[in-house]
Amino acid sequence: MNRVLSGQATIAEKEDIMFSADLSTKTKSNLTKLAAWINDRNVPFLITSIGMIVMLLWAGSYKMTAPGAEGIVPLVSNSPLIWWHFKLFGPYMGSDLIGLTEWLSAVLIIAGYFRPKAGIVGGLIATIMFFTTSTMVITTPGAIISVPGIHGMRYMSFLGLFLFKDVISLGVSFYLISYFGKKAILSENKC
Repeated sequence: MNRVLSGQATIAEKEDIMFSADLSTKTKSNLTKLAAWINDRNVPFLITSIGMIVMLLWAGSYKMTAPGAEGIVPLVSNSPLIWWHFKLFGPYMGSDLIGLTEWLSAVLIIAGYFRPKAGIVGGLIATIMFFTTSTMVITTPGAIISVPGIHGMRYMSFLGLFLFKDVISLGVSFYLISYFGKKAILSENKC
């Protein structure tokens, strides 16, 4: 903010500050009024952050059960990035560690509401997790299947679609890092 006031801000910084101001006073059409209302109330952040928190807590809890641990064995075992995880810790302890990591990320995202740098760390942990699981779409047997009768055509199975949601979660994780990062920068510049 000080850079903007002193005239040293980049064009992108100035546009971001101008855009983040109350948009509902700057719009004319109903469509842009709706977009401004959504922006002014921070709806994208609230939905994505609360959704991510719930998903991480719920998925982490499930991974700490026997069915949850057994369910991810084929995913982890075929992962090029963490295939060693269950060999080192075993499926139950390994799954517990994954679940606890998801909980840690969720708690840090919650803490980010009050301490933005904690939210950045929570987003970074989620980014690493979802990058890792996103690669499993390619490496897990049965995630991508051929359909009989359609020559050469391949589709995602239900398992593949289940894993593909992690690509979207990866994008949400980057968004949360960006959001909390902007909040942290603004609070640093207030001092």
